[in-house]
Amino acid sequence: MARMPTVDDVARAAQVSRQTVSNVLNTPEIVRDNTRERVQRAIDELGYRPNASARRLRTRRSATIGIRLDPLRDGISGAVLDRFVHKLAEQADARDLRVMIFSAAGNDDELSHIRRLRDGSDVDAFVLIGTDHGDPRIAWLVDHHVPFVSFGRPWGAPADDPRHRWVDVDGRAGVRDAVLRLAERGARRIAWIGWPSPSGTGDERRAGWVEACGLSESDQDALACVTEDGVAHGRACADRLLALPEPPDAIVCASDSLALGALMAAQAAGLGDLPIVGFDNTPVAAAVGLSSVDQPLDDVVAAALELLFGESGETVRPNPDSNEEPTHRLLVPRLVERRSTHLLLDGNPGA
Repeated sequence: MARMPTVDDVARAAQVSRQTVSNVLNTPEIVRDNTRERVQRAIDELGYRPNASARRLRTRRSATIGIRLDPLRDGISGAVLDRFVHKLAEQADARDLRVMIFSAAGNDDELSHIRRLRDGSDVDAFVLIGTDHGDPRIAWLVDHHVPFVSFGRPWGAPADDPRHRWVDVDGRAGVRDAVLRLAERGARRIAWIGWPSPSGTGDERRAGWVEACGLSESDQDALACVTEDGVAHGRACADRLLALPEPPDAIVCASDSLALGALMAAQAAGLGDLPIVGFDNTPVAAAVGLSSVDQPLDDVVAAALELLFGESGETVRPNPDSNEEPTHRLLVPRLVERRSTHLLLDGNPGA
């Protein structure tokens, strides 16, 4: 097995002292530009990685991010958060950071875990998954000046509060693009299956349907079905929509779970060619050929880590008095179109 390069190897390659290498790694601002560049070039060429454990002892930082892992519901929509956690672990490792995963039964239980981990200095910062109106986790973290970023915006609160850093995907734009695409293909009565309000994410996605569907308010009321997430719920909603005197000629859903249920209902009704679009672009959607709105999770994770740690790798504490520090990112999703028996899109061989 090849020996891992050391600080001494870097020093010899860059023709500097061991202390200079240490300065470049820990206090680069005190090193002259040309020397710092020479050392960094040696680090890159040798593939040297600083000893994370030693750095943690020296800086008294855990270099650890805490995140709650939600239980899978039907194994479809939950797969998005599972992928998010995996990508967070991968990108954190590239920054010499660790991810601590913990489970919790609701927001109050999550807060008890956060307090314990913070008091024990086990975690430097937290990533919240999912945000709600009046989210108690956000209020506590802000009040106690704990570094955090959320995957989900502050529903019902100012979006530009510098004390709350967040990353989100523009669900309204994603659904709007899907509806417009179906309309381009001739659909005129595009139905919506979504979640009960208030649901920040669900309400945003429904707003995209409202903006693009071109239906009167009465037709919107008739062609919108509200339900909890899940395949069975999606199927029940689609059954009711397809039984209308004027049934929809396409259906857009707030999740792939709901879309899969709608697909089952359409096939049972002998409408296998009914266009159906989901949201999240899960492996299930790909397997059955459902078109779906894809969330750019790699970009979401990269943005979250940048907001938390910047380029230096040190925790960036928000400055409530600064209007220049970036505090959030709103990313645009894309529609993944697939050719199948239930979604015929001209000239697209599928994905």
